[in-house]
Amino acid sequence: MKLTILGSSSALPTSERFPSAHVLNAHERLYLIDCGEGTQMQLRRSRLQFGKINHIFISHLHGDHVFGLYGLLSTLSLMGRKAPLCLYAPQNYDSILKSHLADFDIHLNFEIEFTPLQGKEPRLILDDKHLTVTSFPLIHRVPSYGFLFREKTRDRNILKEKIAQYNIPVQRIPAIKKGEDFITEEGLKIANEELTLPPDKALSYAYCSDTRFFPRLPDFVKQVTMLYHEATFDMEKNELAAVTFHSTTTDAANIALKAEAGSLLIGHFSSRYRNTDSLVEEARTVFPRTFAAVDGKSYEITNDLIDY
Repeated sequence: MKLTILGSSSALPTSERFPSAHVLNAHERLYLIDCGEGTQMQLRRSRLQFGKINHIFISHLHGDHVFGLYGLLSTLSLMGRKAPLCLYAPQNYDSILKSHLADFDIHLNFEIEFTPLQGKEPRLILDDKHLTVTSFPLIHRVPSYGFLFREKTRDRNILKEKIAQYNIPVQRIPAIKKGEDFITEEGLKIANEELTLPPDKALSYAYCSDTRFFPRLPDFVKQVTMLYHEATFDMEKNELAAVTFHSTTTDAANIALKAEAGSLLIGHFSSRYRNTDSLVEEARTVFPRTFAAVDGKSYEITNDLIDY
């Protein structure tokens, strides 16, 4: 998995930061998460292929998370896209989008397969060959949802020397990689643990923006490999964060700590912060493996400890 930050600003774009948008590359499939103003410009600058985006996830219906979608859809159509596009957004967005397309005489060349986000419990919204995506409720001024992308458990790794040692037929290898034992021609049972090594731990990525702190959130993203969590304000703006239903640096860090996350990426920064170093330092007092989301930068999501 690799994450590319297209935008890390809240509400207002700045000279260095665009509004919210991320692209997750999982097994060479691109998943766009939120689509603030300027997203398609950032896609071009990051050299990400528009045609590889088949799933778009919109966390909530505030402009800094969705204003870029209208232009992107129009561009995809003008580029000749024919394949359906899967869109996941709060349930009332379907009618809003259809109205916008009609108002501006936009006739897309492709179908939009809309999945409404709703409910007060985590819900599986995508299940494909390589991963699952679960939406979960956040607490904001409007209905807001987070997303958990989790790789499916991989097959075990078969040892090549054991294939030769026991003369294992090629057609038996897939079953052994899935955990079956092997019976030799002489009837000897060879335990799977002797033939294989455990697979690498499945990777996962969680996106949490926008939300205020609430106790259930860590359970929704338990032991995630990388957690992205908004940190709109520093600790001194705690009262402002509460009023606006946003989070501070320490709110984000406490969620990561309670969730036992591998690493924490903070973003959705208020435009009042020209430099985010102090925000990272503040979060690290609670959760040391905290890093700042930087527009245009890509982050490898791995079980190894990497200094981003």
